[in-house]
This record gives sequence, structure tokens and C-alpha cells, in this order.
Amino acid sequence: MDGPTAQRGGPGVVVIGAGFGGLAAAIALAQGGAAVTLIEARDAPGGKARRVPGPTGPIDAGPTVLTLRGVFDRLYAAAGESLDDHLRLIPQAILARHWWPDGTSLDLHADPEASAAAIRDWAGARAEAEFRAFDRATAQAFRAFEGPMMLQPLPRTRAVAAASLRSPALWPMLMTGRTLARDLAARFTDPRLRQLFGRFATYVGGLPELSPAVLGLIWRAEAQGVWAVEGGIHALALALAALARRLGVDLRLGTPAVRIAEAEGRATGVELADGTHLGAGHVVFAGDPAALAAGLLGQPARAAVPVAGTQPRSLSAQVWTFAARATRPAFGPDLIHHNVFFSADPAGEYAPLARGEAQGAPSLYLCAEDRAAGPPPAGPERFEIILNAPPLSPARPPPDGEFDRCRDTTLTHLARFGITLDPPPGPGALTTPRDFARLFPGSGGAIYGLSPHGVLAAFRRPTARSRMPGLYLAGGGTHPGAGVPMAARSGLHAAAAILEDHASTSASGPAATPGGTSTG
Repeated sequence: MDGPTAQRGGPGVVVIGAGFGGLAAAIALAQGGAAVTLIEARDAPGGKARRVPGPTGPIDAGPTVLTLRGVFDRLYAAAGESLDDHLRLIPQAILARHWWPDGTSLDLHADPEASAAAIRDWAGARAEAEFRAFDRATAQAFRAFEGPMMLQPLPRTRAVAAASLRSPALWPMLMTGRTLARDLAARFTDPRLRQLFGRFATYVGGLPELSPAVLGLIWRAEAQGVWAVEGGIHALALALAALARRLGVDLRLGTPAVRIAEAEGRATGVELADGTHLGAGHVVFAGDPAALAAGLLGQPARAAVPVAGTQPRSLSAQVWTFAARATRPAFGPDLIHHNVFFSADPAGEYAPLARGEAQGAPSLYLCAEDRAAGPPPAGPERFEIILNAPPLSPARPPPDGEFDRCRDTTLTHLARFGITLDPPPGPGALTTPRDFARLFPGSGGAIYGLSPHGVLAAFRRPTARSRMPGLYLAGGGTHPGAGVPMAARSGLHAAAAILEDHASTSASGPAATPGGTSTG
């Protein structure tokens, strides 16, 4: 029997998936004395933080924004190392640059006073006052939710309720039926600011008209700092993989899992595509929980996750990754690292997505990957452009001609701002929801897991302990949710649960109930 053993005095663990959740779980488990085997189906770590080859170098094709870097600083510090010794993180003085078809543009800054001043100069004193009130309210929401929600392995609803009682400014955000769109409509007179901050719902795969108002606190995560990673976010995954190996993790790339083995209802290891069996005392699945619910890792694991923790699905995306020369926008300043080009129809922008259809007039996010630390190169530069898109649906298969429609939509929208791309991206540069479904089995093309729609969505996400003893969960589809730092935190929760359960079982002897218990 091949696989990890507890030679180091800790549990033997197999982690499936080397995204940020799996990497963080493997690192924390190794620090806790576990013998860890980390398997990844693809030939590189990172999960959705992948990259593709390009004529001017590798191009990030996944997340581009890094916030809450302290999650990774602490991960390295616990191993007696410093993140800055292994990777260059570049703080962004301008968080993002935003353009509207009316000929205006707005920068939001790492310095909150600079953001307030920019809004005053752009939209007047009333808009500035409304922004300051929103900033204060979301800061309170972030403080109230970070401890009992983001940092805890289980959401602590009573702690959130107690914090809200002490902070009346939070009450509107927590009202049943108060969506992010309704909350912003009550806070901002200028529709452009409603459009700007409403877009944060899409960062976790939701629509502002259907997502809870509390998602406005995403602004405060960005306001605490945005960093670019030299080499792209994928470079952070490579650095974490190297740290895992230094800690003794057996990282096996190009090693897909086909089944979670079980005996008497408990996870006992993992079977690989080549027929190898990896025995383990504990298993971490760091993929989309919907893959388990669909039976893709075997029938016994199918009941490990409640269906309500995987359905309905979040948004997907159409993602361009390519190298080209770009003309300067016809108005306002030049492109920076993070750019948003808004739709002229904020009221109807998301209506097609709510119907499960592609947008006809979307806003575009454009990452100019070579502009994180200075001016662009003289020749072609690397770009990633993201358009929100619905996940796959059996009732509504993707229409033919998706590439042509998406390219026409993208190039036409950028042309409204005076931007042309030379050469325009070709068919191989586009990743569609159908591609995401193929890359991440069980996801249905959704790239954020469970939809965030509804006031209780955050409480329905699966947590670290699954319903199958010995099987634990990590990744952006589990608590505390989507995003690079949140996925890493999910891995830390899974590692803590395993080490706690192993210690409890070891102390209690054979009579102890093995593995995890349901917290779904």
C-alpha cells in the first residue's frame, strides 16, 4: 500500500487538489507533524490560479487581485520563514481605475483620504460624504464579521448578532431582503457609485440585485491593501508549493484522484487514476464540493456534502488571456494594473445573467499584467480580460458561435473608450464556462462554488468537517468562501480540524469516534 504514514508522530493525510485551499491545508498539517501527500491532477499547482503560455511569457488566467496578504505572511511565519524572502509583492497605490461611457473616470486609492478627495473632485461634495458614510459602515461590518465568520471554522451567528446590536449602522445591511443593490441605492445618489460598489457582488459570483447587502464589506478588504505579485498570482501558488515541499509534503503533480476509499463509512484513502491506492487516516478534498455531491469521487463520498451546500451555482466568466499592443484610452488617464470599463446601462446590465444568458452590454475588467510596477513594455504586453457569464445549465446549453459573440462584445465595448488591441485575441485566448466545467469537474462552469444569493447563503457553505468521518473539505467552495485568502483560510480550518480530531482520537484510544462529524 502506497501513501503517507504517521512516521512524524502526526496523522497520515492525503490532500486532493493543490489550489490555495489544498496548499494551505498541506502546509499547516506538515507544520503540525502530519505526514502529508498532496496530489494534483494538473501539471502545476494553483487550481483556478492557473497560467497559460504567451508570446511574451506566461499569462495569469485566474485571479489577479491579492488582498489580506497577512493570511500568507502568517503561514510563512509559522514555518519560521518570511514571504518577502521568496516572493515580491507590490503594493498598489491605486486599487483600480474605473471608466464610464459618459467620458468620466475615477481612481480608488489605498489611501482612503485620497479616495474621498477623488470622489469629491469627480462627483461633488455630496458623493464624498456618502462615500465616507459607506466606508465607515463597511469598516464596522468587516470588523463584526471577520472574527465570527471569516476566522472561525464554523460561522458564529450569535457573535454576529451581538456585534450588530452594538453597531446600529450594521442593521440596514443585515435586514432580510436587503440586497446589495437596494442598500447602495439608499446610500448613494450618483448611479455610477452604485454601479461601482455593486460590482463587488460579482467578485464572489453573485448579482447585486440578488446578493445580501453585507457583501459591501468586500470594499473594506480591498481598502486594507491590494498587492500585485511579481510573476502573477500563479507565482504565489508556486512559492507555497515550494514551502510545502520544504516542510516535507510529498507533492505529486499530474496525479488525478478517481475515488475516495472508505471502510465502514469512514474515508480511508484515495484511489488514483493509475490504480494506485493511497492509504490515509484522513483525507482533505480541496476541490469544488459539487464534485463530491455529483459522485465524481465515488458513491460513498456523495453524501458527504449536503446538496444545499452546492446549489444553486455561482456565476462563471468568459476570460481572455493574450498579448497585444493597446492604444491609450481616448479620455482620462492611461491603463494601470487593475481597470474596469463600465456598461452604459447599469440598470439592465445584470438582467441577462439572472436569466442564465450572456450579457449583451457588460462591464469589463481588464488586468494589464505588465503594469503592476511601472510603465508598460515597448512591445506587446500581457492582458487578462474578464466578462461575467452564467454557469452551465442543462436547460440552456451554450449557444454556438460563443467566441465570435464574445470577441465582438469585448472589442466593441473597448472601442467606445478609444482602446484597440493589436492583434485582437484569437480563439485560443478565450476560456468559456464550458472550458471551466472541463477544467474543474463537477463545477458546472461556476468558478465561485455556491451562489452567494440570499441572506443565508454564507451559512449554507460546507465547512471543514464533512458528513463522512475522516473526510475534510477545503477550497473556495467551502467556508469562508471564494477568493485567494478565503480559500487559504479554508485550508487552515481543515488542517486544524484534522489535528484536533487526531489528538482527540489518540488521547481517547480506540473507543473514540474517528474522524470528523457533520457540521453542514
